[in-house]
Amino acid sequence: MKYDFLSENSLQNIDFLELKPEKPYLFFVPKSTIGSANYDKGFKVDEIFSNNNVGFVTAIDGFNISMSINESKSKINDILNLDENAWRLKYNRPKDAQSWQYKWAKTDAEKHKDFDFQVVNYRPFDNRWTLYTGNSGGLYARPSLQIMKQFLKGNNIGLALCKQFKTGDNYYHAFISNRIFESSYVSNRTSEITSTFPLYLYPATTGQQIIDQATERTPNLNTEIVKQIAEKLGLTYTNEKETTKDTFAPIDILDYIYAVLHSPTYREKYKDFLKIDFPRVPYPKDKDTFWQLVKLGGEIRQIHLFESPTVEKYITKYPVDGDNKVSKIKFIPYIYTNEVPDENGNFNYPDYLGSVYINENQYFADVPTSAWEFYIGGYQPAQKWLKDRKGRKLEFEDILHYQKIIVALTETDRLMKEIDKIWVE
Repeated sequence: MKYDFLSENSLQNIDFLELKPEKPYLFFVPKSTIGSANYDKGFKVDEIFSNNNVGFVTAIDGFNISMSINESKSKINDILNLDENAWRLKYNRPKDAQSWQYKWAKTDAEKHKDFDFQVVNYRPFDNRWTLYTGNSGGLYARPSLQIMKQFLKGNNIGLALCKQFKTGDNYYHAFISNRIFESSYVSNRTSEITSTFPLYLYPATTGQQIIDQATERTPNLNTEIVKQIAEKLGLTYTNEKETTKDTFAPIDILDYIYAVLHSPTYREKYKDFLKIDFPRVPYPKDKDTFWQLVKLGGEIRQIHLFESPTVEKYITKYPVDGDNKVSKIKFIPYIYTNEVPDENGNFNYPDYLGSVYINENQYFADVPTSAWEFYIGGYQPAQKWLKDRKGRKLEFEDILHYQKIIVALTETDRLMKEIDKIWVE
């Protein structure tokens, strides 16, 4: 094709497209700048949150990440007690990588075998276990200690965002975390590595003290941007949430940002800009709009962290007994025999239901299609959570957990529509 084109054309008759690269990105491909004036008026997420970094990198998830604490303990016992060749065979690790070596990991495990095992946010709605020492070039290749320790030393919460996105044409790449998390938390594409923006920073400590609880903390926020928000809204900023009238706190700022990032209109309008850098968020329009968005963003946050009682109001069923082993996963939508078309002859239903089969006989009933197909980052959690458990038996708690996922995804979809009724740039 290239040779044919060259033989049939010359520099004089090729219809070139003239590019006009603009700072700061200077793209050498056509890019739309429609809406950039309004978008650039907002504050950047990586500017309002003073400190951020990517999630940890284990370099060997199959060994370092486990479904249960007992499984994690068993893996540490293996590296401590198995012969090296036997260990390499068991964990399919014939060679070391530049960033991870067997002897480094074993030494790290020997020094920290009495450490507390940690729950980690591995994928959306998928918490797992690990022995996290915080040592670079040990069990982990890159533990990202300076930021991860902010989740180990006390209660904290943080945005989990990708600097770029290339999965599809739509922006789904915003989530939340209250624990240390893996760098592929929101997406497993190299170009979409997950960064975290903790809400608070704890005082520096050394050694094993990183696991201890600390009481002092300071907001991880740019005071100049916070000041502008406070002045615009006529509110008083406080470092911790108070019930005092006309005050707002760091959690309110985070919830406002979380709401905006879940606005379908915002995602669609600015998707070309969201593909290339961390998001810019518009300054709140007024006090009433701010508080409405804070409320909705807070609801989504609590649902995503399973802190809301809403997730226990199950909308699905698990009606058939069996061995609960996940094998062949499929979604079968219901066929409605009593559907009535509208005046144009179309069948318009807000959401179809179906069954999610985990094997030939057992299934979750009444699963909304919107939940089954819902994206968070590069994943469809309702599908991925089950796929990651192929060959495993679902325990009672697992069955309840999956039903919570379906509620969380369904409610997120509903609340996103509510945000669009309020969010006005």
